[in-house]
Amino acid sequence: MIARWRRRLWGWLWRAALGFVALSVLLVLLFRQAPVFGSMVMVERKVHAWVAGEPLDIQHRWRPWGELSDHAKLAVIAAEDQRFLEHHGFDLVEIRRAWQASRNGGRLRGASTLSQQTAKNLFLWTGRSWVRKGLEAWFTLLIEALWPKQRILEVYLNIAEWDSGVFGLEAAARHYFGVSAGQLSAAQASRLAAILPDPRGRDAARPSAAVAERSAWIRRQMNNLGGVAYLERF
Repeated sequence: MIARWRRRLWGWLWRAALGFVALSVLLVLLFRQAPVFGSMVMVERKVHAWVAGEPLDIQHRWRPWGELSDHAKLAVIAAEDQRFLEHHGFDLVEIRRAWQASRNGGRLRGASTLSQQTAKNLFLWTGRSWVRKGLEAWFTLLIEALWPKQRILEVYLNIAEWDSGVFGLEAAARHYFGVSAGQLSAAQASRLAAILPDPRGRDAARPSAAVAERSAWIRRQMNNLGGVAYLERF
């Protein structure tokens, strides 16, 4: 009797696992081409606001690759993931550095790539847990295998959070500077990239000294990468 129930349980688990794999692959294939008009993080923010009784207006508008500022594309790479075109979803160099720093008594810092952030923002929830990290790794591998790098960056720029309720480069550009996503200057783009570690606690329009300093560093990195000519590598 127990053996029969054990076999049934394993059968259910196996079918559930296969179903999850099939569904996740189908979703990633769908978003390889289709515009992304929302993300799980947007849903999470909306639900949290509703539970707290504080209405949240989501500002978001999809913009294709050609309508996104080249300065913004480069600024995000310079700020968040300078080996974006070299790695396959996981920056082993940064992971090794973060691990070594923690072993030497420093704070364990993040080494998340743009691919990981795209996977997390689009398909998962915020917060930290081994389950979420495992799912993040799975979706990162999928989008790296099934999407070109240009598509990963395009989706990231369209779903990244830049303030409370402000998602995507178009909404962020209008929210902070009153321009469209394609009109952002290098200085404006570097400010937006500078607030990404804490988008709801920093202001790109009225930057603090720390944000201004990081913005200047990002512009130097953009120049070191070769300027917008770097994007010809995509």
